[in-house]
Amino acid sequence: MLKGSNTQVPTAALRVELGWRAGAGVPDADASALLLVSGKVRSDADFVFYNQPAHSSGAIRHEGKRTADGRVTDTLLLDLARVEPAIDTVVLAASADGGTFGQVPGLYIEVQDAAQGTPVARFDNPGATTETAYVLGEFYRRQGAWKFRAVGQGYSSGLEGLATDYGITVDDPQQTAQAPAPAPPTTTPSAAYPPAPMAQPSVAPPPPAEPPAPVRLTKVTLTKAAPSVSLTKQGGTSGALHVNLNWEVRKQFSGWSGKLGRPTAMHSDLDLDLCALYELTDGSKGVVQALGNSFGALHRPPYIHLDGDDRTGAVSSGENLTVNLDHKNAFRRVLVFVTIYEGARSFADLHASVTLRPEHGAPIEFSLDECTVPSLVCALALITNTGGDLVVQREARYLVPERGVSPQRTVDHAYGWGMNWTPGRK
Repeated sequence: MLKGSNTQVPTAALRVELGWRAGAGVPDADASALLLVSGKVRSDADFVFYNQPAHSSGAIRHEGKRTADGRVTDTLLLDLARVEPAIDTVVLAASADGGTFGQVPGLYIEVQDAAQGTPVARFDNPGATTETAYVLGEFYRRQGAWKFRAVGQGYSSGLEGLATDYGITVDDPQQTAQAPAPAPPTTTPSAAYPPAPMAQPSVAPPPPAEPPAPVRLTKVTLTKAAPSVSLTKQGGTSGALHVNLNWEVRKQFSGWSGKLGRPTAMHSDLDLDLCALYELTDGSKGVVQALGNSFGALHRPPYIHLDGDDRTGAVSSGENLTVNLDHKNAFRRVLVFVTIYEGARSFADLHASVTLRPEHGAPIEFSLDECTVPSLVCALALITNTGGDLVVQREARYLVPERGVSPQRTVDHAYGWGMNWTPGRK
C-alpha cells in the first residue's frame, strides 16, 4: 500500500505484525494501539502496549516479539468484532527504543487474517529518518464496515509524545507534584455585633476520588551486551514479580517428548513448562513446576507460585510464575527455566520471549536467541540476592541433556544446585 491509501478489511480476528530486519546497532521497536473516539482516547485504559498488554474489552492484545530468520516482529492481535461500538478508530503505532526509525531497516506493518494467516494489507517503509515514534496505520469504521489506512506520520518526541497527543496521561518519573502554597490566614475585623445564630451541622462531602495512576512507559530490555539489571535500583523489591513466557504455537508437526526422549505423534499444539529452581537463605532448595504438581506457594516458603500449565503461548496467558518479593530476604537465588514437555524436538524453531513485571519499577523483557542445538531445556533468567541487592541476569542458555538424563537434572547440574531427582508426570 502507498501512504494515504486504504482498503477494506474483514470484521474478524486479525494479526497486526510490526517487522524489521535485525542487525548490529539496530534499535528495538515496539508495537502499540490506541482506541479512539473522535480522535482521543476515553481514558488511559484505551492504550495497549508492552506495559498494558490487553484491552478490557478483549478486542486487542499485545502478543509480543519474535526473532527468526534475521527478522524481528512485534505483534498485536485484534478482533474487530469485539471493538466497542463507541470506538471509531484504532490507531496502530510503533516506537523506537535506543535510536531512531532511520536506523531500523526494512520497517513494515502487515495485517493478516488471524485464522488463515493470509495477508490482508501491508505498508512498507514510511521513509523514516529521525523519528522515534510512528503512526503506521489505522482501522476506521465506514458505513458499517472496517477499513485500514496506511498513515506514516512520524514523531520526534517518542512514544510519550505520540501517546499524549491522543490524550494519554504519562507518568514522568523526573517530575514531582508541587503542593500548592498554603493560603495566608484571613482575619476578621472585630465588631460589636450581636452573636450570629449557631449554624446547623452539615454532612461533610465525601473526599474526591483518587485520579487514576498515569501510564508508565519505561521498560528494560536485556541483551547479550547488557544482560543484567538491579531490581533494587529500579525500586522493584516489594510486591509481586510476575514472570511470563510466551511463544509461537506451531500446528501439525512431529515432535519429541522432553520427558521420554522418543518421537511422539502429531500434536495440535506445543507444551512448554515454565519452572524455577530456588535456594533460600536457610539452605533449603527445591523446584517449582507443573510436573508432579509442584506449584509452590506465594505466602509461605518457597514464596514462588506457578499459576498453571498453559499450551497457547499467548502473552496474556502463556506460562506465568509469581515471586513474592515481600520476602526477598528469604531468597539466595532463583533460576527460571523452561522445558519442552512435548510437541517439539528442540527450541530451534520456536520463537519465545520472557517478560518480568515487578509490581514496582519497570518491566524487564528479552527474547530468546535462535537455538542451534537439540535442546530440550533453556535457562532463562537467574535472580540473585547479594547483600540485599536483587539482580536479574539474562541467561538464554540452551542445554542438551545426555541420554537418559532429564531436562531438570541437566539444568541442575549446569548451575550446581545439587538436588536429587525422581521420575514424575503431570
